[in-house]
Amino acid sequence: MSGKLEVRGLDVVFDGFRAISDLDLTVEPGELRFLIGPNGAGKTTLIDVVTGRTRPASGSVRFNGQELVGRREHRIVRLGIGRTFQTSVVFEQLTVLENLDLAASFRRPLAGLLRRRRGVSDQVSRALDTTGLADLAYRPAGVLSHGQRQWLEIGMLIVQQPSLLLLDEPVAGMSRSERDRTGELLREVAKDHTVMVIEHDMEFLRRFASTVTVLHEGKLLCEGTVAQVQADPRVQQVYLGRAREETTEPLVQEASS
Repeated sequence: MSGKLEVRGLDVVFDGFRAISDLDLTVEPGELRFLIGPNGAGKTTLIDVVTGRTRPASGSVRFNGQELVGRREHRIVRLGIGRTFQTSVVFEQLTVLENLDLAASFRRPLAGLLRRRRGVSDQVSRALDTTGLADLAYRPAGVLSHGQRQWLEIGMLIVQQPSLLLLDEPVAGMSRSERDRTGELLREVAKDHTVMVIEHDMEFLRRFASTVTVLHEGKLLCEGTVAQVQADPRVQQVYLGRAREETTEPLVQEASS
């Protein structure tokens, strides 16, 4: 399985403000990595650098051994990196199936796009099954619930056959049941892809994360399992405003504020 991401000595500066400072990070193939930190910690900026939306002041970002810094966004996508955003990008007037088929056309040659296609391709069918949207395939995307739209977006990434998926707060605004379904979906997707998730929902993190990276003020604060991270006094200081060295109380929901 491919999909290794390596960040070394990364610096990002906006008008004199250092958004990311000398950051080193490695995400191994097939890993489901959660990325957390207070607002302004540099999480989305990191994803913007990986996907080519933001150019760093210095440092290296390598994906499967290939340097990403300096490449255009569409070329990075073609190397096998896909992302979702905090706001939905589905086409509401199209059906779930049409959204997936349109996303899958990304890798089709021009001649294939001009021919009328019959039936449902194997990759689209698999995405419908994986996301749990098979029964809604012919429904307009505009009638989906918030959670179902997020699953559709993940499905639209899957059919593009990326090696690395970058998801920005995928459970924001979801109901409890939708969050649970999304967690199971991420675990399923991680069987065949590398997945990095920006998240603020600490309950969701505790239930579904294995490896967690904590950013603070553009720097890597700590990294490890959920238990290791929540026991780290530096993380407690950042999230709760004070180190709590003598308690095992987990990170609390106030961290999302």
